[in-house]
Amino acid sequence: MLAVSFSIACVHYEPRPVDPVRIESELRARALDDEGLRRYALQVRGSAASWPPSVWDLSALTVVAICYRADLEVARAGVEAADAQVETAGARPNPVLSFAPQYTTNADIGTSPWTLGFSLDVPIETAGKRGHRIDRAQHLGEGARLTLAETAWRVRASLRGALAEHLLAAQVLNALRAEEMARNRAAVLIERRLAMGEVSRPDLDGARAELASASLALRAAEGRVGETRAALAAAIGIPDSALEGTALGWPELETPPDADAITAAAVHEAGFVNRLDLRRALEEYAAAESLLWLEIAKQYPDVHLAPGFDFDQGEYQPGLGLSVELPLLNQNQGPIAEAEAGRRDARARVRALAARILAETDAALARYRAARGEVAEADRLVSALAAQAAAARRAFDLGATDRLALAGSEVQLAVARRARLAAVGRAQAALGALEDAVQRPLAGESGWDHPDVATPPRTDGSEEGLP
Repeated sequence: MLAVSFSIACVHYEPRPVDPVRIESELRARALDDEGLRRYALQVRGSAASWPPSVWDLSALTVVAICYRADLEVARAGVEAADAQVETAGARPNPVLSFAPQYTTNADIGTSPWTLGFSLDVPIETAGKRGHRIDRAQHLGEGARLTLAETAWRVRASLRGALAEHLLAAQVLNALRAEEMARNRAAVLIERRLAMGEVSRPDLDGARAELASASLALRAAEGRVGETRAALAAAIGIPDSALEGTALGWPELETPPDADAITAAAVHEAGFVNRLDLRRALEEYAAAESLLWLEIAKQYPDVHLAPGFDFDQGEYQPGLGLSVELPLLNQNQGPIAEAEAGRRDARARVRALAARILAETDAALARYRAARGEVAEADRLVSALAAQAAAARRAFDLGATDRLALAGSEVQLAVARRARLAAVGRAQAALGALEDAVQRPLAGESGWDHPDVATPPRTDGSEEGLP
């Protein structure tokens, strides 16, 4: 009966081979309109949410990335391993059953020559060693959960950067097209004036060179859009083809928050409150303290009780043994010293990380303020040139100026708009770095209302949970 119960309680091995071909086909089949993804999104966003959305913004794409990104799957596996370590730490040592039969050659006639001896070795841990092991494993488990949360933030941060770069690349492409058209009109007009002898050949050569430069930049921008789209698909965890024809949106992209709205005090406080790596470092320090407690507790030996009985020639002889390790040659000084050094190391890491967070937030805030100021200057320049272009249009309509002057004002405005987009890109990159420094959105977008990342997505009902 005992053997049957033991067999039922045992865990049996189940093979799960990894098929690279199947993995590749699953990755290539991922799409934004996948039914499993829709079920998962409705599960985490609520049944009232519509899915798929008509416009894919940062919030919706974050849900997709959390569902699909493989690095989150790796981090979830780390959490499962940490939870298993808690179970291991809480396991109690099993008693040991000993059976020692002996054969007696000079046994009395009529009695059995066999002496049967049974004994149990029951270990009893002292000084709270099991509690210290559990406490250390729990702190390490919480650290694994913080690693998972930090991985989710990294996924969101990479997605944010990729989405901003792709949308800005598309806008730069449109601005270059407008610039090329304006320069082409100017070149045609200069060529006509050259034919009438109103301008010189160097004027036409300069206009054609500027047109060729704009055309070359346009070809490069077309390639850049393809590159950023592939990077965005990788940040989401889907193939590049899955983004074809997808409407992407970010209403606040070209209007980053004013630098004065983000104070240094608020950034510093957010950095020390929200930084997941700092919280993980504190958990690692607590785990180091628990390990020191455990090593100190190991100075006190465990007790082994050994109840048993012998059956000797028809007589039962019960007994009770007691054994204790004598800490005479060492009192666990070496492991205690190692644990103390580990605690000092963990404490130093916390302080070093805190200093690094302070430096990162200061540098990121200064960079963002400078970039945001550049955007403000670009806004003023675009406004001035837009007003100048509008005045040139009115003057042309009234016959007070010619078409070449109008084309020149349109070229200046197109160049200024492209320069503004470059400034916006630098500001968004600086804002992303500042958000990374505090690990919290600062622009007010809803791209971080993510689901519980500790729960693996089960979108198709399979055990692996991959859509």
